[in-house]
Amino acid sequence: MGTLYLCATPIGNLEDITLRVLRTLKEVDLIAAEDTRNSIKLLNHYDIHTPLTSYHEHNKIKKGRLLVEKMRQGQDVALITDAGTPGISDPGEELVQMCYQKGIAVTALPGAAACILGLTLSGLPARSFAFEGFLPMDAKKRRERLEALVRETRTIVLYEAPHRLAKTIGELAQTLGGERRISLCRELTKRHEEVFQTTLNGLAKRLQSQEAKGECVLVIQGKSRQEIKEERQRQWSQMDLSEHMAYYESQGLDRKEAMKQVARDRGLGKRDVYRQLLEEGE
Repeated sequence: MGTLYLCATPIGNLEDITLRVLRTLKEVDLIAAEDTRNSIKLLNHYDIHTPLTSYHEHNKIKKGRLLVEKMRQGQDVALITDAGTPGISDPGEELVQMCYQKGIAVTALPGAAACILGLTLSGLPARSFAFEGFLPMDAKKRRERLEALVRETRTIVLYEAPHRLAKTIGELAQTLGGERRISLCRELTKRHEEVFQTTLNGLAKRLQSQEAKGECVLVIQGKSRQEIKEERQRQWSQMDLSEHMAYYESQGLDRKEAMKQVARDRGLGKRDVYRQLLEEGE
């Protein structure tokens, strides 16, 4: 059987492509591209004349079966996306699954990925992050994803098109809080590359007078430990102190240990808790 090669292509600057990808694109029997009109520019630039076919969101099932059949017959296929690494925010993952189901070998040739480039340029913590790609267009699913992001403590990476950016930033500010830090990364690797560090409110204000251009990567600060601590303290403070004590005592803690935990939850000293319990008649 043939092999599926996932080939990363430039996200802007045509020089951002590996020698291995160029060699593979010349040697395979067929190149499957998200948009052949876009990909032909790259292939012409590097004098690559391998046959080209389309594989995108709207034909991924029918064309995927055809590509799998070609690989079962021994042909090698390279999959490329409009920009970046196949399988990230495009239908490449479906083709990979179909290949594995039929026992076809799959390999990936690394290269550019806008999410990683944006993360490293953002100035925000990169040790742990949550990649969300594009938010859903469906209103209900979109609201569910936004609400889930409220609890996310890792750095958040999103993609967004320029014409939808202002709306998305407004939704994020309303959901996550306007003072959350964000780095807007646009036109990455291109002549007008920009990384703009601000807050969600600050970016929303900027977009009122300055329209964004080019594909955007949004890198957003996750919820801080201090925010989580303050939120939990607010939740506990809504409960009577005696009820709070009873909650821990019902879990088997003795009175002294329960008091320590209550003090920790509320950000109080143990003596303060003891005094308030005396005032409540405990």
